[in-house]
Amino acid sequence: MAKFTYSDAVRVRARAPASLRPGAAASVIAVFETPPASSHFAKFPQGVVYSIEYADGAATDVHEDHLELAE
Repeated sequence: MAKFTYSDAVRVRARAPASLRPGAAASVIAVFETPPASSHFAKFPQGVVYSIEYADGAATDVHEDHLELAE
């Protein structure tokens, strides 16, 4: 079950890879509880994957382990 849902304000955890912008605030724009079978999603560990959008409009996909609710 997903920890976050559409439009949730999240923050990338400090221990996340640099490419995910640790500490950055973002919004959830898509939730993949069962990610599609594709080479893109194959790089993520088992679990929920989210598409997030940063304040500057850039977006990326990130595994749930790298996110926390924004305070």
